This record gives sequence, C-alpha cells and structure tokens, in this order.
Amino acid sequence: MIAAYLRRGLLAGLLAGLLAGAFAFAFGEPLQDKAVALEAKTGAAHAHGGAPRHAGTGMVELSRSTQKVGLFFATGLSGCFVGGMYGIAFALFRGRLSAKSDWSRSLSLAAALFAGAALLPFLKYPSNPPGIGGPSTIGSRTTSYFAMVALSLLTVLAAWLAARFLRERGVSLPVRQVVVGVGFAVIVGLLLAVLPPAADPGNFPAGLLWNYRLSSLGTLLSLWVLLGASFGALCERANRREAGG
Repeated sequence: MIAAYLRRGLLAGLLAGLLAGAFAFAFGEPLQDKAVALEAKTGAAHAHGGAPRHAGTGMVELSRSTQKVGLFFATGLSGCFVGGMYGIAFALFRGRLSAKSDWSRSLSLAAALFAGAALLPFLKYPSNPPGIGGPSTIGSRTTSYFAMVALSLLTVLAAWLAARFLRERGVSLPVRQVVVGVGFAVIVGLLLAVLPPAADPGNFPAGLLWNYRLSSLGTLLSLWVLLGASFGALCERANRREAGG
C-alpha cells in the first residue's frame, strides 16, 4: 500500500515542482536578475577599491541563462523528493487523520507540512537574494535553517498529538483550540528567540528584498498547495477506480 502512495507522491511532486518552478521563473527570476546586477555592481566597486568581495572562494559561477534553465530541473527534482516523502507520510498518517476523504486528508497534511517545513522556518530565516551574507557563514546559516525546519516540524507534530489527545479525553473544541494554540505559539516564540539570528541585509534595498522574499514564499506556497491538491486528486481517482472495479 505504501508503494502506491509513494508513486502518487512522486508524480504529484514532479507536477508541483515544475509548476512551482514556473511561478519562480515568472515572479522570482526578474528580482534575482536585479539582485545579481546589484551584487556585481557592488563587487566592482570593491574591486576598484582594491578589495574584491569574493576573491579566492574557488567557486565557479554559472551564467544566468544556465541557472534559469536549471531552475526547472532543480524544482522538478526537489518536487519529486518532497512528493515521495509526502506519499510515505500520507500512508503512515492516513488512518489517523480525522478528515473523511483522501482529498481533505491530503490538503490538511499539506497545510501542516507547509507550516512546519516552510512557513515557520521562513519567519526566522527568510530567503535572501545574492549579496546578503558572506560565503564564510554559509555553513552556519545552513545548519541553523535546517535546525529550524526540524524543530518546526516537531512542533507541528506535537500540536497535532496534543489536539488528538485532548479530543480523545472529551475536551471541548474551544478549550482544545485555546490550549493547543497557546502552547504552539509559546514554542514557536521560543524557537524564534533562541535560534541564531538571520543574516543582516545591511544596505540592501528594502523594496527589492521584500519582493524577493515574497516571491520565494509564493514559490513554497504554490509547491505545497499543488502537491496537496494533485496528490489528493490522484488518491480520489484511485479510490473511484477501486470502487468501480
């Protein structure tokens, strides 16, 4: 049974990844071009002053045209990976979700995973365009980000388990929502306060930074919405075929 959900997850993830890539190409790439041009201008100014910004990094930079073509490959591949993990998670949690249809279950699970894997980490470590954060801090920033992702997912899981526990004990819905909501907010607040701060944007233009981050969040949102919807549709289609067969 898990294999069937895994296949649906891979297909739904590929579709969601490619469409999210189209969103990123339409809304994010123009902003990326502006950020790259600004970084190049700043780097040229540093080089003119005798202090090249990224000298000695040993990194080979791809052209923007190559990066734009690779965008769809990257989002499609990452969509497949996320979709495969999503299919396995759905198979494991399907019987424990309170929704009455696979369509509703898929949308609910996608919303929960979006909150834990994308939205909460974004609040602490929003996406930054090129030119923010030095190459020497990439390792520490990556570690902090994935720590936030893991802790956020655990927080979402803990909230779901707490709500289920209170429901099984007969606690009323308003009380459950208040208790779980307050506890969730407290834990999230602690994570935002305790984990290392995000990179300082410095003098980067605020308007460009804000729009870039919005486009990045939109790409993540489109990925998870499309994944949940397409996976749920595939499950409903399979259920109708089984019922008719």
